[in-house]
Amino acid sequence: MTDTLVPGGCRAARPAERGYFRKGCNPLAETGRSKLQNQRAALNQQILKTVRLRTGAENLLRATTNNKVREQALLELRFVNSELQILKEDLEELNISVEVYQNTEETFSIPLIPLGLKETKEVDFTIPLKDFILEHYSEDSSDYDDEIADLMDLRQACRTPSRDESGIEMLMSYFTQLGFVENRFFPPIKQMGILFTWYDSFTGVPVCQQNLLLEKASILFNIGALYTQIGTRCNRQTKPGLENAVDAFQRAAGVLNYLKETFTHTPSYDMSPAMLSVLVKMMLAQAQECVFEQIILPGIQNEFFTLVKMAQEVAKVGEGFMLVNTAMNQAPVKETIPYSWSNLAQIKADHYRALAHYFVATLLSDHQLHPSDDEDKQEKAWSQLHDHMPEGLMSLTILRDKVQRKQLGKAHLHKAIVYHEEALRVCGLSKKLRNIDILQEILSVAHKRSLLKYAQHEQEDDFLSLMQAPSVLPKTEHKVAMVVPQFSKVKVRDFFERLGPLPVFSAKQRWTAPRTIQFRCQEGELGFTLKGGPPVQVHCLDPECSAAVMGLKEGDYIVSVNGLDSKWLGVNEIMEKFKSMGENNIEIRVISCQDTMASLHNKSATYSVGMQKTYSLICLAMEENKIDKTKKTIPKLSFLSWGTKNRQKAASTLCLPSAVAGSAQTKKRVDSCLTALNTESSLWF
Repeated sequence: MTDTLVPGGCRAARPAERGYFRKGCNPLAETGRSKLQNQRAALNQQILKTVRLRTGAENLLRATTNNKVREQALLELRFVNSELQILKEDLEELNISVEVYQNTEETFSIPLIPLGLKETKEVDFTIPLKDFILEHYSEDSSDYDDEIADLMDLRQACRTPSRDESGIEMLMSYFTQLGFVENRFFPPIKQMGILFTWYDSFTGVPVCQQNLLLEKASILFNIGALYTQIGTRCNRQTKPGLENAVDAFQRAAGVLNYLKETFTHTPSYDMSPAMLSVLVKMMLAQAQECVFEQIILPGIQNEFFTLVKMAQEVAKVGEGFMLVNTAMNQAPVKETIPYSWSNLAQIKADHYRALAHYFVATLLSDHQLHPSDDEDKQEKAWSQLHDHMPEGLMSLTILRDKVQRKQLGKAHLHKAIVYHEEALRVCGLSKKLRNIDILQEILSVAHKRSLLKYAQHEQEDDFLSLMQAPSVLPKTEHKVAMVVPQFSKVKVRDFFERLGPLPVFSAKQRWTAPRTIQFRCQEGELGFTLKGGPPVQVHCLDPECSAAVMGLKEGDYIVSVNGLDSKWLGVNEIMEKFKSMGENNIEIRVISCQDTMASLHNKSATYSVGMQKTYSLICLAMEENKIDKTKKTIPKLSFLSWGTKNRQKAASTLCLPSAVAGSAQTKKRVDSCLTALNTESSLWF
């Protein structure tokens, strides 16, 4: 195993490692998060069973013409649909359980929103990889039992990563390892027969593909989700904790954005471009929220310029959550995003905008312009605080006139109270949120503080002169940004490096079976030269030499010398071995390159069962709408026959869609076999 094995991680499969766990994995931890994950996995299995029942009822309904059978099928369909809806609601209840991910210490902070990990089924790589090693690389596949076991152990451990940097490194190492595996074993014109099943993190609907890119995309999503769980776990009452939270959410945003840009046609809602865009916005907004908490951690001085800065900083946080809430309420995300998430985003937007108005009101009511103050500096700061001023008022006039300051201050307090009341109202609409005591307490304390300050300046005739407070312009000196994932920092050894250098020994190269050549040096001359490497290649072959007579060809690669593997040896090392043999017979094994496989991308038509209309079908419908109606109508193919040259069946056989929108012809470049990570690959559906 390339990773450190320590007590307290994922149990290894082999006897030598029994009783030990992989570093970064801890499935036995009795925490609220692990219990939640186990409940989600159980619900996913129930959803899968119900979906299969619904599929059977749908197929029966389409196949039969008997009215009595149709009535029974319709009755069964109604039953399983209602049961499926209940299961989805139960799953949503688990997804919005944000409190189990929060820091366990006593805190007085508004809860943050984490992402749950995507669940998956076990995958057995053994038979497909061993068959490919024997057929493609002409090697004894039993020699690679340990490497295959290592790969399966690593994947199993990634199902329950620990919520820390070790868990992140483990997921990243598996993602990098998948790049090696893809280039070694997944040819572009052939399916390997390995079915990957991943469940949508929001709906629990399974997605099945024989495409390794689904595996890579899902691991990327889980890396981003794990970063969000690390961020919510940080102690936000300390400066280091807030710094770690900001970093975690920025990294989560970077990973999710990388997933959106790299895997452009993901077959499930949680990884669709629209959903990922919303999640990126949410992570950046939460990072900005933690930045503001970091600024106010030492306390806020009741000073003019400090209050101006605080008002604009907190307005920036409110603006971020307002954008998140707007995005969450747009189709198609609105139907999938948890209802309480949208409510919490709106609550935070109103709460932080209320704080911005409260700071401005405090500035106006508690500070007067004195002769010793820098009037120009205050006027400049005040003019940059609003997008506009109420009619008839000037910045300098407000600073000088006590009555106008008081009136405008009360207007800001009134607006703050309105926002606070709206936040409390929205919180009361969500059963989940109104049961979070700390959230209710924070909103109530802020509301009462604004009411108390308003009461201190209340007069009977105030309602006659109450003006409309202008909005506070958002501005920050600590803008957050996405942190692009750096997979190169995680050192990973290719499990199957014994197969040879990856640029040569890949799934895209076809080789002859190894041939044994026996020859000897004649008067100290080999009869050929060597170049390149590793592995080295035969060059300038003399057709009269003994090696050529025995079948050696120019361009052959030397893979062993006298029974010793030489795929990783260079020219000098091979020549040293030849010289050490003197006049004795030399036995080498060589292979010849037949050709390079055509770079044809293998589309995989995947149906995400359990949804009325999947993201994949939506995209197909969009493509269909673009077709010119004047063109000759092409007969539509059945969904299962759609693919490369109509030969590839859909990877998901769980159910058939109720309607076919047509086929979308889209071409995508396949990465070079020299690239281990396939950073620009796309999932096809």
